[in-house]
Amino acid sequence: MNESANESEALVPLPWIQASDGNSSLELSSLFPFFAINPWDIMLCISGTIIACENAIVVAIIFYTPTLRTPMFVLIGSLATADLLAGFGLIMNFVFQYVIQSETVSLVTVGFLVASFTASVSSLLAITVDRYLSLYNALTYYSERTILWIHLMLIITWGVSICLGLLPILGWNCLEDSSSCSIVRPLTKSNVTLLSASFFFIFTLMLHLYIKICKIVCRHAHQIALQQHFLTASHYVATKKGVSTLAIILGTFGASWLPFAIYCVVGDHDYPTVYTYATLLPATYNSMINPIIYAYRNTEIQRAMWVLFCGCFQSKVPFRSRSPSDV
Repeated sequence: MNESANESEALVPLPWIQASDGNSSLELSSLFPFFAINPWDIMLCISGTIIACENAIVVAIIFYTPTLRTPMFVLIGSLATADLLAGFGLIMNFVFQYVIQSETVSLVTVGFLVASFTASVSSLLAITVDRYLSLYNALTYYSERTILWIHLMLIITWGVSICLGLLPILGWNCLEDSSSCSIVRPLTKSNVTLLSASFFFIFTLMLHLYIKICKIVCRHAHQIALQQHFLTASHYVATKKGVSTLAIILGTFGASWLPFAIYCVVGDHDYPTVYTYATLLPATYNSMINPIIYAYRNTEIQRAMWVLFCGCFQSKVPFRSRSPSDV
């Protein structure tokens, strides 16, 4: 009976992060579980709130603006939707862990977060592939085949994400065997290893595509220098802008997720939970930065934002569908 009580108290700070007796930062929450709130949980909740608000605006803009229904903006909408759900998941986790302490709720919350963040990372890969195709097959990019390819990527992205999110709920968890727990309870060590391996694969593939895009841009620059056609210089400038944006995306993506992905592999459930919090919190910042990089810097979305929320922006210049390399 005493062992059961101690275990329930250890889960109070965060049900899906394995608690450690040697972690002094969580002692206050363990001593006063009903009155004290872990500051790390507060920061995660604040991060989730900002993520949800930012991406909710992007989703609303794309949904209510017919001119933003092109494949490029559909992929951006997929990314914003995934990040929006991730933000909601962080908020729900904060609410449920201090109101409803249940193993079932813990499994559902973890599964929801896994699915949301997996969809976010996969959407980044889909956008990278789309940008590569817009440069590699520029003449045939605006075709039915591209639309079919975009829809196929979306189906695979969300299908795989939902399946990975369902795994803990369907039984791949460590509730019955605490020794198999990872740094993220109730996920098993093998589960987080699979997720980390998937991340490393996506990151490597994105890096490979980024290098290919750079080669295409250099080839375009060489052709422009030979032909000296000033009319084509604007396309090169736009393409160069897209590549620089991709470099920022890849850099922030790696800086945000690599520490947590590496710690998932090398960490153990006996390690102090402060390490898990310290690597997980920066990972959430990627979902916070995504709408700034993809949406709010885009001219069409800026115009649509004025129309949707203000209605005072009048422009005689019609919307035009831009290639992904322009964003």
